[in-house]
This record gives sequence, C-alpha cells and structure tokens, in this order.
Amino acid sequence: MLADVVPYLVCPVCGADLELADRGLLCPSGHAFDIARQGYANLLPGNARPGTADTPEMVRARDAFLEAGHFAAPVDRLAMSVSRAAPSFVVDAGAGTGHYLGRILDRTPGAVGLALDISKHAARRAARAHPRAGAVVADLWRPLPLRDGVADAVVNVFAPRNAAEFHRVLRDDGLLLTVTPSLRHLGTLVEPLGLLSVDERKTERMDAALAGYFKFDSRQEIDVEAVLYHDEAATLVGMGPSAHHVPADVLRERLRRLPDPVPAPLSFVLSTYRRLA
Repeated sequence: MLADVVPYLVCPVCGADLELADRGLLCPSGHAFDIARQGYANLLPGNARPGTADTPEMVRARDAFLEAGHFAAPVDRLAMSVSRAAPSFVVDAGAGTGHYLGRILDRTPGAVGLALDISKHAARRAARAHPRAGAVVADLWRPLPLRDGVADAVVNVFAPRNAAEFHRVLRDDGLLLTVTPSLRHLGTLVEPLGLLSVDERKTERMDAALAGYFKFDSRQEIDVEAVLYHDEAATLVGMGPSAHHVPADVLRERLRRLPDPVPAPLSFVLSTYRRLA
C-alpha cells in the first residue's frame, strides 16, 4: 500500500482516519483492514457485495487490450486534460487495472493517485500501475473511504458516478473528468455480435445527474477507426458490460461470420465539470 495515500483515507465503518499498522490499516476505534500481499487494501464494509465486479477473466482482457494501445487516444487526451490542472492528488473512481491513472501520473510529476474499484482482481493490477499510485477496493455507490475535500481531480472512465461523493471528496476548485462511450462506439459490431447499445441520451442524463453538484465546463469527442482481429474484438467485448450478456462461445461463433480483421469505430466523450461550492 502506497504510504502517500494513507493520510487521505478514512475507515469505512466509522469514518475515522486510518494509519498504517504492520501489514494493515487501523483506525482509533480498532477497526482493522488487511493490506494484500499484492499491495492493495480492501475497504469494503463487511455487508458489501461485489455484484457485477470485474472477474479475473475480464481484468485480463482489459489489461491486454489497453496495453496494446487501442485506447491510446482517449487515454492521452484524458491524461493531458488532468495534467493541465497540476493536481497533487488524483482519484480514479472505477479505476479497473489502473491503466488510465498510470498514464495521468506519468504526465503529472509529483502527483499521487488512488485507484478505487470494487473488484479485488482489478485492484491487484492497479496497485502495480504506477510507483505513485495506491489501490483500494471500494464500492462507488457507498460513502467513499476518503476524507472531505482532499482530491484535486476525480477521474471516472466507463464507471458508475456517485455525484454526491465525488463532490464531497473534491477540493473547492476540484475537477471531475468523465469518459463515456458515444453513440458511435462499436457501432458496426453492436448488431452482429449482440452487444449492449449506448443510450442515445446518455450524455444528457449524465449532465442532469451531476447538475446539483457540478457545473459543466467542457466536452471533447474522440473518434478512432480501429481494425481488430477477432481475438482483439473478443478481448474488447470481454472487458466491458457486454461480457455479462454474451457468453464467450456465442461471441466466438458470431465473430466467425465477420471479416478478420474487422473494422470498428471507437468513439468516446471526454467531459470536464467543476465542483459547485
């Protein structure tokens, strides 16, 4: 566990500050949380359920696809946008493998990052994503195990958005940056592979959900035309929500009906919001 992030953490049971103790985290009330040998801390309350947390297979798929550089355009644009704010502490809410956070910290010398994800399998990889990153297993829909007003930026990439908690943990002038799929994302693959489609009002609904806590600042659309071999396309599907709806054997059969490689539009929306006082 990266010691630099511990001062920002609080106990998920009582909200008191946490401190390092042996191979774990401890609060003054005696609530203790182990630090796994892979370097992440599990701060899920005892009654929490992982639900649809990424499985080991989904994490491996996500890691392989991102490391191959297929999402380089949104990764670079996000890292550049965050670095312009010169943050000292960045929270990646729904960090997955920590790939995005690692690139952000590469561009932001001296900054410290915290990867939050409900999947312990993702947290294992996120703990190794960057020397200045720590990783914690946490549920984004519950109170985040963070002190009030400590983050300069919260990053949220293809993950649930808890507007009230993001607002609480950000400094007065803090930024929230989100990356979401546009209507064009994977457009040519949605029907033949039976993938989940993007809600045509997704961006509008997101703005409305954040409106009581954040002021819209700017928006960028990022479009890439990728050419994917069938294994790469299967990996892309395997790292997203469609993995819960299209069994792997069915996906392989559907892919066999398509050209190999197959063209696929990758389309993203990068939105920036400022915290309301």
